[in-house]
Amino acid sequence: MIRFILTCIIVVGFLILSIPILIVEWIVGKFNSNLKAVSSLRIVQAVFRLCLKVAGVKVTVIGEENVPKDTPVLYIGNHRSFYDILLTYTRCERLTGYVAKYEMRKIPLLSDWMRYLNCLFLNRNDLKQGMKIILNAIEKVKSGISICIFPEGTRNKNENELDLLPFHEGSFKVATKGKCPIIPMAMNHTSSIFEDQFPRICPRHIILEYGKPIYPEQLSRENQKRLGAYTREIITDMLKKNQSFLEV
Repeated sequence: MIRFILTCIIVVGFLILSIPILIVEWIVGKFNSNLKAVSSLRIVQAVFRLCLKVAGVKVTVIGEENVPKDTPVLYIGNHRSFYDILLTYTRCERLTGYVAKYEMRKIPLLSDWMRYLNCLFLNRNDLKQGMKIILNAIEKVKSGISICIFPEGTRNKNENELDLLPFHEGSFKVATKGKCPIIPMAMNHTSSIFEDQFPRICPRHIILEYGKPIYPEQLSRENQKRLGAYTREIITDMLKKNQSFLEV
């Protein structure tokens, strides 16, 4: 419970104490929106790294060289834990916006930081709003900002982490319309940090693997039509391989 309490103190303390920083960032954004976005990213990454350290999370990263450095990408990952966001966001070198559930826009201060970080809030029960968010994500990619989506649509609570939920195909329009590569991300063992023994946070060894870029226009016509399922298969293969590695 100590790790859980410390994490709560860090998160709540940061949100409260960062109010002056939010104001400064807002002023900076009036003159230089890119500087505001980059500085906000680095601030939040520092807090996330502290949370991971307090949790005692050890991360083995594989294939990070597969992430292009000269172009925005669409990150696609499996999703089993709140810690998936921390684990992946701390690795982002360039501006990256996450697609989050709509309810998070109502959380004071947290939603402000998320907006500063180019995050988008998706209402899964509103098809029209969902299409608008996808269009916004496409525009962000075209402006040089990467996007991260967990296309299962919610945290996967299946007992076997290899049993992924279906990927929503609409998420992949960000890549096909935004003309950017897809980076598959596979995260093993993340629910064991927190969700499996809620509310305790336990030290764990996590593997995060980045797959090779997927360029939709280079795929066969059949795989272009089933881009979500195609990416899901790649992530499942990485999860299976790394699950065996963890068991060694």
